[in-house]
Amino acid sequence: MKKFFEEFKEFISRGNVIDMAVAVIIGNAFKAIITALVDNVIMPLISLAVGGLNFTEWKWVLTPAATEMVDGVETVVTPEVAVTYGVLLQAIIDFLIVAFCIFVALKILLAVQTKTKELLTKKAEEEAAAEEAAAVEAAPAETQEDILRDIRELLRQDK
Repeated sequence: MKKFFEEFKEFISRGNVIDMAVAVIIGNAFKAIITALVDNVIMPLISLAVGGLNFTEWKWVLTPAATEMVDGVETVVTPEVAVTYGVLLQAIIDFLIVAFCIFVALKILLAVQTKTKELLTKKAEEEAAAEEAAAVEAAPAETQEDILRDIRELLRQDK
């Protein structure tokens, strides 16, 4: 049991928990924005396209509500029993929009990350090439005698 708590302490102290907590908080804020977008912009447009119905009101009534007149006022004796599949449909649309937004955000983030790596690699290659060119310039130039000596050595090796 002691080992379990030591591992838990190590897990918390790594900092990943804080990163995860920040991600959850930002995710909840993002969800609120997406829910507002879906509820107030997208769903009314979809409802207009399908005849003005509100998705959340779509349902399959299993047992209609039973009402009776009591003192001239209609009161509900037994409530309606219904499967409200419109709420599920709206939740699915919410999920798809959130998933799409996350996909686009990750796509942009990965593109920026890839471009940054390419630029850093290109810069490192240019610096290495510049260092190599500087080393070549700083190296003493070979004389004609050095070249002839190298040729002689190569000919000796071939025999």
